[in-house]
Amino acid sequence: MSVVPEAEPFSAEGRPGQDGRRVGVLLSHGFTGSPASMRPWGQHLADLGYAVEVPRLPGHGTTWQDMCTTTYADWLAEVERVYADLAGRTDALVVGGLSMGGTLVLDLAERHPEVAGVVLVNAAVASTNKQLLALPLLKHLVKALPGIANDIKKDGVSEHGYDKTPLKPRASMVTAWKRVRAGLGQVSAPVLLFRSAQDHVVDPSSARIILSEISSTDVSEQMLANSFHVATLDNDAPQIFEESADFIARVTRQ
Repeated sequence: MSVVPEAEPFSAEGRPGQDGRRVGVLLSHGFTGSPASMRPWGQHLADLGYAVEVPRLPGHGTTWQDMCTTTYADWLAEVERVYADLAGRTDALVVGGLSMGGTLVLDLAERHPEVAGVVLVNAAVASTNKQLLALPLLKHLVKALPGIANDIKKDGVSEHGYDKTPLKPRASMVTAWKRVRAGLGQVSAPVLLFRSAQDHVVDPSSARIILSEISSTDVSEQMLANSFHVATLDNDAPQIFEESADFIARVTRQ
């Protein structure tokens, strides 16, 4: 299946800093989204000299039907693969994610204590939406429901996500949340968490759980006053880009 041009992965080689060390940043997009949602952020960090990788999660960036054959395990395997490659050519590595991308990089941080820092934007590990309780049955009856992509306040912006939400993949993500929540205590790296004041996709319960369960002592929560869920493309994107760059520089400094 051909990939939508705007949904192609993003990669930047980066350059050594003044101390000769290379710093890498892995950024993951969210459920039914695409690398388009992370490209401006990735480009900002690449312009600062960081080695940046924004993978396209399996089943994303093509058609929602294509996504129906994938699960959370496939998406995690892809970010693990990219993480291993980037770690092999850098001296320090920070991971960041939007929505389910935040779930995935928290999963990475639980498995890789060497991660230098974690940046989260409206990360998801739970939901108060009672309709999700029907997923185990509904996924066998209905292939997809209306999409959740493009929750963006800024006019004329698209994350190039799907207009449908495939239910079997979504059920696999919701199942994975429980395991990721159980492992949050393994996250000890510094964490910078951005949260939109108005988010129509991820409710505040996820941020509360993350902040209360991680073991990190270096933690900052920043509110985004003028953005919806896909804040990396919204009005507060410059705040995310600038504050995450400062965070990355600080946590990777020797």
